Amino acid sequence: MLQRRSDLIPNLVATVQGFAEQEREIFTQVAEARSRLSGAATPAEAANANAGLTSALGRLLAISENYPQLRSNENFIRLQDELAGTENRIAVERQRYNDSVRVYRTDIRRFPGNLFAGVFGFDDREYFEADEGAAEVPEVAF
Repeated sequence: MLQRRSDLIPNLVATVQGFAEQEREIFTQVAEARSRLSGAATPAEAANANAGLTSALGRLLAISENYPQLRSNENFIRLQDELAGTENRIAVERQRYNDSVRVYRTDIRRFPGNLFAGVFGFDDREYFEADEGAAEVPEVAF
């Protein structure tokens, strides 16, 4: 789901870019955040990269306040809907992942799983935690 979100970003950026040519800095920040997310190797790195992308995306969407034509653009509206749906899917998948990690941790700590875990090298796994501010939706006034 994070990959899906990352894949939608260039389309959103291109749509906004057509209306907001002078907003180069935010486009650069979105691109950098997206590449950090794509290169994340651990759940902690992915969570941090996701927080950066969320922040950059919030600023990108805030640009639309200055461009009334953009807010009414069909592609922009469709992409916003896709992103909202993807955000919901990310939340569901994060919960599923964390539930699986909880079950896994329990299994490798209880008998007889703890015997096999030690012998076969099953290590502990990290939860995929969102940053503290991630629960707050970026404010975008239309």
